[in-house]
Order: sequence, then structure tokens, then C-alpha cells
Amino acid sequence: MLSTPVTELLGIKYPVFQGGMAWISDGRLAAAVSNGGGLGIIASGNAPAEYVRNEIRKAKSMTDKPFGVNIMLLSPYADEIASVVAEEGVSVVTTGAGNPAKYMDAWKRAGIKVIPVVASVAIAKLMERLGASAVIAEGGESGGHIGELTTIVLVPLIVSAVSIPVIAAGGIATGEQAAAAFMLGAVGVQMGTRFLTADECSVSETYKEKILKAGDRCTMVTGKRLGHPVRSLKTPFSRAYQKAEYSTMSDDELETFAVGALRKAVVDGDSEHGCFLSGQVAAFVNKREKAADIVKSIAEDAETCLRGAMKWVR
Repeated sequence: MLSTPVTELLGIKYPVFQGGMAWISDGRLAAAVSNGGGLGIIASGNAPAEYVRNEIRKAKSMTDKPFGVNIMLLSPYADEIASVVAEEGVSVVTTGAGNPAKYMDAWKRAGIKVIPVVASVAIAKLMERLGASAVIAEGGESGGHIGELTTIVLVPLIVSAVSIPVIAAGGIATGEQAAAAFMLGAVGVQMGTRFLTADECSVSETYKEKILKAGDRCTMVTGKRLGHPVRSLKTPFSRAYQKAEYSTMSDDELETFAVGALRKAVVDGDSEHGCFLSGQVAAFVNKREKAADIVKSIAEDAETCLRGAMKWVR
């Protein structure tokens, strides 16, 4: 069985994280992943603190295994949520879109393992200096907000730059891809897109069908003009947004253009006006299954792949 420094650090069976996807990663999905031996993660997104508290308590009612909360540090509720995770005794906090420095001491006093998502070597080094337990190196193949470097470049650069464990994210939906991440020096993987079709994932039926039907050139990146590129499926909304980026529309109008688009995809299943976030690996996601089966298959297939790698060595 795959056993790595991150399984020992967090007390989980498999080195597989479920990504914190805003509007998507709720207590039910997180609990299902954790029950399956991975690390389920609740996404706070821009939700208020009480929503996050309720989802934490929902997950606690469904699992006795470790799970985490992802905090988007640009959220207007970040300060309140930072307190909630400590009050509720969450095992792990992952962070994005900001610097968690001002929360680190309180989180560590509460026994929380802090694992920031990073997209560069410089940020990874900073997180290590701040006392992070590990980092998630997320490549530009991933869905949602992305950095510039690909996973195959970013992961080994960060592995060689820090001494804390590195979890790889972006471009991972199969055991073979997870095995590749381990060969690059990662000690765990995080996946988002693969869990979109999990039975316990609450996204709209339209969203799931779009992922299941996705091909190899199914995604596109928008948002570069405003400095926060986002990867999503090619849809009428994403094409219209890209066209608007290269028009005379003001930045304020462009920001307004996207308001509510993710909710329209996740909740309403609005194919015309919804933003369906997805990584490039959607083309590998071709069936519905339980979250626990996803976690187990990733770990077992990765182990099989790694054990078989010696056949190429003469």
C-alpha cells in the first residue's frame, strides 16, 4: 500500500486529497472522500463563516476521519472563517489567493496542519518559513484559478526548493498521472475535476454530463486581462467572456460580467450563462462512481504503475 510522509503526517490511508472547489466541495463530499481513506476538503470560497461552520459540522456527523477546509484568503469572511476552523478543531487548512501569515500561530496552537496551495517556488519557500506543514504545488492544467507553470515543471522545482512535503495538483485524474507526480518527488496528489462526477458531489446534472462528455481540447483560459486567469470548459459563457476581454469593455464591467456564473453552472446547470470550471483532465473522467472508489483506484493504480516501472529499466 502507498505510504508516504503525508499519510503519516495527516493520519490518512491514501495520499489523495480532494480539492477545495467553491460552491462544490461541501461537507458531504469531503466526508465521503475522508471515509474512503483520502483527505476530503470543504471549500469556503466567498461563503460566510456560518455556512462553513455548518458544513464542518455536517462532515463531522458523517465521518470520524480527518478532513480539511480550504480558505480563500481574499474572501471578505476570511478572518471569521480562520477563527471558525480553530474553534471547530479542523484537522487541516489549505489556503489560496493570499498569505496566511497572520493566522498561522492561532492555527498551529489549535493543532491544525496548514497546507497552502502555491504556484511558484518563491511562495513555496515563504510558506515553509511561515511554518506550513506541507504545500500543494498546483500546475496550470488545473481547473479554476491557475498559475503559469505546468505541474511537471512546478512540482520538481518546489520539491528541490523546500524540505516540507509537497502535494502535486493539476493534470491528475488517473493512477498513472498520480504515479508520475510521485516520480517528480511529490508525496501526495490533489484532484478536483475527477471528483465532479462522484455520486456524493452535489453539482448539477448538466455539469456532470459536460465533464463526462469532455474531450482533449475541452477547456480554455480566461481572465488574463484582469490578472487572475481561470480554466473552465468551453461554453457559450466562456467564449463570450474571452471575446469581452479583448473588447473595449471596462475592467469593472468585465468583473461584473462573471458575477454569479459559477453558481449558474453548479446549482442551476445553466449551459448558456454558467461557468463550468474544469481541469484539462476532464477528458479522462468517463464514469460516475463513489468518492471512496475514486480514492482507492487512484492509490492502487498508482502503486501498480510504480511497481511496474522497473520493466523499462535494463
